[in-house]
Amino acid sequence: MLIQHELLLFAGVFFLLGAADELGVDLMWLWLKLTGRAQTPEISEEERGGDRLRGLAAVFIPAWQEDAVIGATIRHALAVWPHRQLRIYVGCYANDPATISEVVAAAHGDLRVRMVINDRAGPTTKADCLNRLYQALATDEHREGFRARMVVLHDAEDMVHENALALMDEAITQSDLIQLPVLPEPQPRSRWIAGHYCEEFAEAHGKAMVVRDALRVGMPLAGVGCAISRETLPKLASGKADGKPFAADCLTEDYEIGIGVSDIGGTARFIRRCDNAGNLVATRACFPAKLDEAVRQKTRWVHGIAFQGWEHLGWSSRPAELWMRLRDRRGPFTALVLAMAYLLLVLSAAIWAFNWFGFGKPLVLSPTLQAVLWLNFGSFAWRAGWRFVMTAGEYGWREGIRSVMRIPVANIIAIMAGRRAFMAYLRSFSGQLPVWDKTSHAAHPVLMIAQGKTV
Repeated sequence: MLIQHELLLFAGVFFLLGAADELGVDLMWLWLKLTGRAQTPEISEEERGGDRLRGLAAVFIPAWQEDAVIGATIRHALAVWPHRQLRIYVGCYANDPATISEVVAAAHGDLRVRMVINDRAGPTTKADCLNRLYQALATDEHREGFRARMVVLHDAEDMVHENALALMDEAITQSDLIQLPVLPEPQPRSRWIAGHYCEEFAEAHGKAMVVRDALRVGMPLAGVGCAISRETLPKLASGKADGKPFAADCLTEDYEIGIGVSDIGGTARFIRRCDNAGNLVATRACFPAKLDEAVRQKTRWVHGIAFQGWEHLGWSSRPAELWMRLRDRRGPFTALVLAMAYLLLVLSAAIWAFNWFGFGKPLVLSPTLQAVLWLNFGSFAWRAGWRFVMTAGEYGWREGIRSVMRIPVANIIAIMAGRRAFMAYLRSFSGQLPVWDKTSHAAHPVLMIAQGKTV
């Protein structure tokens, strides 16, 4: 009984701390909404642009064993981005001939596509591949006598929006870094696993990132749909031992880039716009549809952001920045508290069963514990309501209802990923270098639309 009581109190108190953190973001977003600063206006004529950009946009796409999706990504990007000032750099590996063949076929002789073969066998890391693309861009600039205006990051499975490139080209005029929203594509065959990314990004890119933008704190990049001014990359590179902008020993180089821009005094913006049809200008992608793949991806995020971010980036003396970094790095602790909560459910069910058969005495809750549990129940209802509202706003009410039903699935994935990330971090002390533990991609929004499989 004592163990059950103490575990309940421990888990309840720390759930309340997390609820207070989320409540702070909720209230600030509501204030921004009421004051008109959290709107999603229609894209302006200047942001829509024409068939010309203000300068060359270099799109970096690292690719390792992406032959199933890279072709659709390149074809779609070339079709919706007709700009002559576009150059797509695709990073490939000599020991991945299938991806190389798909890139060649998709480019179909379009000179705006530049394939770069890494001089090392794959997989290395995503950051290493990005550094090789950066080197290729610098070489082209020297040989051809031009200077790119911005570097845009995308993944091999992305479906870009037709207005995204011109919007970033306009916005980069006033900022060093731009992030556009990401919209995971609902997958009918994976409502529970792939589906839980929908509410995750709906809240993160519909609310949390809007708050970060208003606070003018470090903007963690999603690794896709983001632009970095060309002049910022050398500044980032100068602060690293190897003189390269992307941290090759980090599993979440995009996060480090975003926070790193803030650390060197750069400006970052998160921009939400809708097109003429009312659709969000965002990057669409199909996220992992299987449990093991989702856990591997989340493991990489937790390891890179929470553990490596703490180690590489440290903290900040600015209150708002410190708050956001604490939020970013709470993943492992959240996983621990969630695991404890589910253990309590099993333990409580067993004790209640014994009590029902006449064994032992039921747990008597102290007034303090009762108050903590009622507050936790209220905070859970509040969080579920927010999850429904934000998800329904992006995907409709049906997906909003599913988002609430998927809460246990998201928690289980978080627990499994937190444990794996902690073990991986411990192994790193023995000198084990990180590798590109990427998830495989078979689904693509463009292909799903062509096959009529969208929902």
